[in-house]
Amino acid sequence: MSRREGAPRPTVVVVGAGAAGTLTAVHLTRMASRRSTALDVLLLDPADRWGRGVAFGTPEEDHLLNVPAAGMSALPEDPAHFVSWLSRELATVQDPNAFMPRRRFALYVDDLLTRELAAAEGLVTLRHVRDQATGVARTSSGWAVLTRTGTVLDAAAVVVATGLPQVGWSWAPTSLQQSAFFVADPWAPGALDVVRRDRSGPSDVLVVGAGLTMVDVVLSLSGGGNRPDRALHAFSRTARLPRAHLKTPKVPVIPDITDWGDDLDAILARAERHFLDVRATTGDWRPAVDGLRFRLAELWGRLGEDDRHRFVTEHAGAWNVLRHRMPPSSALLVESLRESGRLTVGTGEVVDVSPLPRGGLRVRLSDGSTREVGWVVNCTGPRPDVRGLGNPFLDDLLRPRAGAALATIATGGMGFRTDNGRLLDSAGTTDAPVWTLGALRRGELWESTAVPEIRGQALAVATAVLDTVAPLPRRLEDGRLVGGHHPVARPRDPLGLPLSTTTEAAASFNAGLERVMLLQSGGEELIREATLLDPGFAVAHAALAMLGHEAGAGTDVRASLAAAREAIRKRGDAREASLVDVVARRVEDVRRTGAQALMAHISAHPRDVLAVSAAVPTIAFSGITDVQRQAWDLVEGLAPAYGDHWWYISLLAFTRQDQGRYDEAGLLAESALSCEPSSGHAVHAQTHVFYETGEHEAGRVWLDHWVAESGRSASHRAHFSWHAALHELALGDTEAVRRRYYSQLAPPQVCGVRGLVDSASLLWRWQLTTSGWDGAAAAVGAAPAFAGEGPVPPVKPILEALDDALVLRPQTPFVALHSAVALTAAGDAGRLAALRHHCSSAHDPVVRTVVAPVCEAFEAMLAEEWGRAVGLLSDALPVLVRVGGSAAQREVVEEALLFCLVSNGDADGAATLLGGRLDRRPSPLDARRRARLLREPALDGR
Repeated sequence: MSRREGAPRPTVVVVGAGAAGTLTAVHLTRMASRRSTALDVLLLDPADRWGRGVAFGTPEEDHLLNVPAAGMSALPEDPAHFVSWLSRELATVQDPNAFMPRRRFALYVDDLLTRELAAAEGLVTLRHVRDQATGVARTSSGWAVLTRTGTVLDAAAVVVATGLPQVGWSWAPTSLQQSAFFVADPWAPGALDVVRRDRSGPSDVLVVGAGLTMVDVVLSLSGGGNRPDRALHAFSRTARLPRAHLKTPKVPVIPDITDWGDDLDAILARAERHFLDVRATTGDWRPAVDGLRFRLAELWGRLGEDDRHRFVTEHAGAWNVLRHRMPPSSALLVESLRESGRLTVGTGEVVDVSPLPRGGLRVRLSDGSTREVGWVVNCTGPRPDVRGLGNPFLDDLLRPRAGAALATIATGGMGFRTDNGRLLDSAGTTDAPVWTLGALRRGELWESTAVPEIRGQALAVATAVLDTVAPLPRRLEDGRLVGGHHPVARPRDPLGLPLSTTTEAAASFNAGLERVMLLQSGGEELIREATLLDPGFAVAHAALAMLGHEAGAGTDVRASLAAAREAIRKRGDAREASLVDVVARRVEDVRRTGAQALMAHISAHPRDVLAVSAAVPTIAFSGITDVQRQAWDLVEGLAPAYGDHWWYISLLAFTRQDQGRYDEAGLLAESALSCEPSSGHAVHAQTHVFYETGEHEAGRVWLDHWVAESGRSASHRAHFSWHAALHELALGDTEAVRRRYYSQLAPPQVCGVRGLVDSASLLWRWQLTTSGWDGAAAAVGAAPAFAGEGPVPPVKPILEALDDALVLRPQTPFVALHSAVALTAAGDAGRLAALRHHCSSAHDPVVRTVVAPVCEAFEAMLAEEWGRAVGLLSDALPVLVRVGGSAAQREVVEEALLFCLVSNGDADGAATLLGGRLDRRPSPLDARRRARLLREPALDGR
């Protein structure tokens, strides 16, 4: 007799409690808690505990993750989460590049779900139903999941998270399938224990398959507790072993695939070229594979069915060998077993077997040879086609019923077709509230089985499910009902905010805003086009004013602001009126409340990317805060509004590098770039990570490759060139700096505020660290650092190309500081004094109290009053962060202090300052300069 269970609150049934199902439950709990949404979650799986599954249920410590710990966080916005958990659980700091036992990840996911449920304080409940799903049915009240025991579980939504299909052994001859000495599924509980204990028959074991499962089985059967005379023989059709990970991974190089086409042969040719280029520039092929992985879903989506099938049959094996790699320690052990003869790897297939008198099998292979072994272990992996699994639940989804089957097969039977995870029925619609993720999306994504993909899908599915079963409360905006599933008359921006304009103008504005979000050129022009299409488009006018004021865009700021004010009086909602007011306050500094107004606006409208961009610029000249901590807190607090949106993850990456959390910053940048390879904010964050961790050669190569590929439309190419030049300066390659300056940074290639901030500051830093430094160093008896180098190009042409108002009456502290740098580099004492006078009387307290003293210090430098300059610069350094910009940009003032210390005869003070910097960041240049000040050789980069 069946029984019916239900609840007055929305119930989501998650079928499968492995990694995919548990991560879905985690994100359902977190998201519902953030929304204050009551929710019941049922995890339906016969397993005794959630979070295990086939992949992570192994109890053996030798079975390692094949992704470093740093890549295994369950939370996309917190890439250090798993590493931090390990450090807490093991009571010692963990290496983020370590390959941990898989069972620890199972414990981590289990603990995370338990903690999230406790934090939800009853708002979200979870029950583990130890039963097997057999079908989904429509009921009078909605939908239900049927189970093997006859239970009917009412469900507002269903998530199919059954994981990888069962192991397949159709390749095995009947004689082997019927043998007691055949281990058909090595992952079945206790399957290998009997092999370990067996002491009766032959000691050797034949392993069929040469992939990662084979590696795990070899590790299990070669360690302690096994027969010491045991040899392992691995056979497969190709005998290709998985490659090994690097001990310290390199940053992925993500290709621009815009023009790769949609033909398999053309795509393979471009992929091969990508591999060769990356190997030539980085010295290794792995960054090419890891970067291409992030583009595979898009490339796969371009292919027709014939090409997809051809890739699976002809090329997938070669790709998997490179993509699914062994941990370095596992690779070393496999190699040592091969060298000792305890492991052999060969090409062949099992043709037949016959029993041996004392147990075991005589195995005949396709090459005619035979092996006498105690056991044969199947390591060929899961069956690819879900139609042949005999899984009643998956079969029921494909079963024709009134109307249409709930699911349709994707390429090669590798799972189902979906609309962003929601099952498409046989009519091509999404009528049923059923979603899937992970392995069951391989047919439409190809890459869909690793944790980095599954965690993102879990968050997306959780969000979609909650939007369906418990939409956010509706509200009135500009007299129109919005929220839930009700259509809205007005168009919306890329983050879903309504726009009071025409559809045509909104399309142009959105295209421009997306370019601004990417840090690509052309955004300003598209937004201006939107104002021409609709002169009453207040937000577009306000955007132009903000871009001109905050980021130096070429627009008439005052005219755009006036147009925005005029437009908002006639049309616009509360959010749009607030944005116009914020821009006005920023431009006019009304009662110096611009920062407060911007913060209040973001608090009310956190998904307004224009406002957030102004508040937390990564490549800009302003910002909202006097204290760095405020910017950090602002970004951290935006997580609920953005989730794992690539733009937010990019900002978070930059924040993490600003905090000195470089491992996390790099992982976040990689995550953002995997979604959007053209994200300039993420690239900027990764570039700072390279610089601050002293990876100067790798950073220069990676950055040049990105600019040439995905960054071809970057609007801040000069700034990225500046970063590359800093790497070259740190390496002591000033001729490379010279070539880069004249080809990428000299006027007229770069002009306006970028010429001031990037080009001029580079020349002065170059002067301070090379020719100028050598002259000063001679005063304290130090050897020159760059003997025989050519002169530094003059700064005067850059200043001549700039408007006097920009140089002498800058509007922000950051631009004022760089104006002082440029005038000092040019030796223009008169205009530097005029700038100091402007800064001393400025309304902005940062300009008045921080930049003005720096101007005075630079004047002392030009007058060769070294002691006075040292005092003023030493006082300025602790508060310089209030100016804004990055540590690398503010470092130019520290370079000036170093120069003044040496010029003042204080070699020990300069060496101490350099030593502190080297503790923070390796630099061959700094090591060389410090060693020469101390008259000692520079060793080990220090």
